[in-house]
Amino acid sequence: MTGKKPIFATALDAETAFYEAIERADLEAMMAVWAEDEEIVCVMPSGPRLAGYADVREAWRRLFEGGPRLHLRVAQQSVTQNPFSAVHNNLEELTVVGEGNATAAIVATNIYIRGPLGWRLIVHHASPAPPDSIDEVPKVLH
Repeated sequence: MTGKKPIFATALDAETAFYEAIERADLEAMMAVWAEDEEIVCVMPSGPRLAGYADVREAWRRLFEGGPRLHLRVAQQSVTQNPFSAVHNNLEELTVVGEGNATAAIVATNIYIRGPLGWRLIVHHASPAPPDSIDEVPKVLH
């Protein structure tokens, strides 16, 4: 990657940048969120496991080559965090903008680590969820 990468002060800052990059189909902004590491992993809905910076970058490049067309709304989020790592499990509503505006429910897990240059994404794993998942009331154990 060329140029200076932004410093994300929190995992939530990194996650916000991740979703903004998807909405803008901005490859450089997307890759600025990821750790520059061969151990990073990305699984897109119904896609293969991609490992390593080059493979992850190429997958996002292919997805973005048609320009901005994805809108994501996080409907529910569960966060587990300690000083050096954070796990965000999100229920997302994905809308593919274009003819017909198709909508799908997605379950995504994003794992971030904190290093000397702030928080970075190391794992993104997204899978299709049942279509009515967005409207479900979360179950709470007492």
